[in-house]
Amino acid sequence: MKFVNCAPLHHLLIPALDLDRFRAFYSDVLGLREIDRPNFKYPGLWYEFGNGLQLHIVVRPDATFRNKPIEAFDVHLAVRAPRYAEAVEYLHAKGYNEDAAAEAPNKMILRPDSITGYPQIYILDPDQNIVEFNCLTL
Repeated sequence: MKFVNCAPLHHLLIPALDLDRFRAFYSDVLGLREIDRPNFKYPGLWYEFGNGLQLHIVVRPDATFRNKPIEAFDVHLAVRAPRYAEAVEYLHAKGYNEDAAAEAPNKMILRPDSITGYPQIYILDPDQNIVEFNCLTL
């Protein structure tokens, strides 16, 4: 099998400690749609991005978790946002702040002039998984 000819990415799984905090973040902050999941051994949540790509969250206290300040070049999930300025305003309203201390859970990294050509915003979910907002325009 050649991986070059594989189907598109299907899902990403991330660990969690508290399902209610994750549901609040991924449903209320990111606005993802929760979908049904099988009754696995561990509790969890499944979300769909709308294009078939799924996010699987599993509660496993023994899983590997990040334990350091937010860093844009660490493993992260990236979602596309239409407008940078609106995304920043929205995240401010949700309690995120670019002036927060580096280790603060509400720290937001802003990169309006990213060399990628797309303005970027980085935040942390409740268990310090990094989420990037990759914006189409300023």
